[in-house]
This record gives sequence, C-alpha cells and structure tokens, in this order.
Amino acid sequence: MNRNFYPEITPYQTEMLQVSSLHSLYLEELGNPKGIPVIFLHGGPGSGVTSDSARFFNPEKYRIILYDQRGCGRSTPHSELKDNTTWDLVEDLEKIRLHLKIEKWAVFGGSWGSTLAVAYAETHPNAVLKLFLRGLFLLRKEEIHWLYEEGASFVYPDAFGIYRDFIPEDERGDFVKAYYKRLTHEDSEIRARAALIWSQWEARCSRLIPDINMVEKFSNNEDLADAFARIECHYFINKGFFNESNALLENVHKIRHIPTVVVHGRYDMVCPVKNSWDFKEKFPECQLIIVPDAGHSANEEGIRSALIGELDLFAASPPASLAAQ
Repeated sequence: MNRNFYPEITPYQTEMLQVSSLHSLYLEELGNPKGIPVIFLHGGPGSGVTSDSARFFNPEKYRIILYDQRGCGRSTPHSELKDNTTWDLVEDLEKIRLHLKIEKWAVFGGSWGSTLAVAYAETHPNAVLKLFLRGLFLLRKEEIHWLYEEGASFVYPDAFGIYRDFIPEDERGDFVKAYYKRLTHEDSEIRARAALIWSQWEARCSRLIPDINMVEKFSNNEDLADAFARIECHYFINKGFFNESNALLENVHKIRHIPTVVVHGRYDMVCPVKNSWDFKEKFPECQLIIVPDAGHSANEEGIRSALIGELDLFAASPPASLAAQ
C-alpha cells in the first residue's frame, strides 16, 4: 500500500529557544497539542527542516516538533561552527524536551538525523518512546570514506569528477581535509564555490533516479549550501566528535529495550544499506525494512510510504505510558 504525505499544516506555536550564550534554535509545533509527542531530526548536519518535514505524521494523532539544529535553517548564528558538536546537539534535544514539558517522546531521524537520534537515545534512553530511523548513518570512518573519498564515485564517476576536479591533484589524498580548508577560508568566493560543489555532489547521488531539482536547490540558495557543507565537513573532519569510529554500535546495548524501526533504501549511495545491516546485527530486536527500489532520499515513494506506515501503526496503538503525560 502506497502512503502519501499528509497535507501541509501551519504551526500552532513557533519560537526561538536560546540554548547557549551563542546559539538560538528555531522551534515549531504542529498537529495535535495533546497527541503523541514526536521530534523530527533533520539531516546534514546542516540542512534544516522544510514544509515537508511534518508531513510524515498524522496531524490528528501527533504533537509534531520541528527545529533547526545549531547553525542552520532559521537558527542563529547561521553557519556557525563554534560550540557545534554532536554532544551540544544531544543536550539541545534535552533542553527542548524539558522546555516543552514532555516526559517521553518518539524520535524520528533520517541520515545525519538518525546519527543524532541514536546518540541521543544512548545518552537519554529513558526519554525515548520509540526510534524511527531512515537511511541510517553511524558516522564511521568507512562511511565517510565511501561518499567523500572513494566508493560512491564508482557509481557516479561523472558527478564525482566535478567534486574531485575542484581540488588540486596534490590534495586529493584527503578530500574532506581539502574541502574543510576551503569551507573555512577567509575568501568568501572560495568558501561559496566549495560549499556549492560539496553540496551538489551529495545531491546528485541521493536518489535512485537523480533529481536535478535537488541539485538546483543548492545552486539557487548559497546560504543553504554554505551551512550544509560547512557544518557537515566540520563534523566529518572531527569524526563526529566520537571517541572512536564505532562508538554508536558499541553503545547500542543501551537502547535495545527501545522499540526501533529502521527504513533503508537498497540502493542508497549516500549511506549504504550495510550501515543498517550492521546495526541490526548488534540490535536484533530492531525492525529493519529494506526498500528494494529506493536510494537515500526520504521523499522517494517506497521510503516515504514505509515511514508513514510505521508511524500510523504506532499512532493506532500508542504506549499506555502516554496517558500519564
């Protein structure tokens, strides 16, 4: 059964939440104020929420919470790297939960959002009702290498050529380092060009059938590309701010009691399906849905339909503990 997006809705509450002396987050709530609380974690890191972000959830059943993570979207300061780490974002989630007076919530995250969801759940397992993960990204060394050094380049050599050729030959042994140098450059033109090329490379291989509109989205919005590329590269060059590459898998025992569903496209070139397979082997209780005709994007029909189906099932039989909230 193919499930389409729910209609667009207007937030019933918007605000800027100050989470540090430097950073303030754009936060909005939609749907049913008395519904199942669910927080949407966007990808990147560095992309931000869109009007489609709330459309996975039945607005009659869910209290939908959207926000832009540090440095991106409508959060301020824009494209800021200072005080912007995985652990800052994990604690931002707790600040949002406490600010909204929510005891427990469902956590929905795709791509980088799934990384943050798992990191948050492993840190605050008692706050999570259920995890909905899409295109799982564990931020391991081999995953970053696959997309930004060599791997996806074998499938998209034409698109990778544009990404590669921006970097001089003598720096091509470490593309992440080379791009970081340019994404933090004092010359705004160099920074802008690097951001566009970095962002467009990822956009070109994010769907099973490449979507030129995704590429043009970055071409027509330099602010979006700047935050997306700079913050992503900042996280990747710092290895996600984890002590070890395999940190999320090594700590998965902390969340095996949390109901979890993972939806992953078979032909995901951004975050290969092996990520979710490795997760499933460490976390056999989780439900893994491999969509046979999809890539990475949450907007692809099979992925969208699977996610909405799982969310509808959860809404139909919510945990009894919600009654006390």
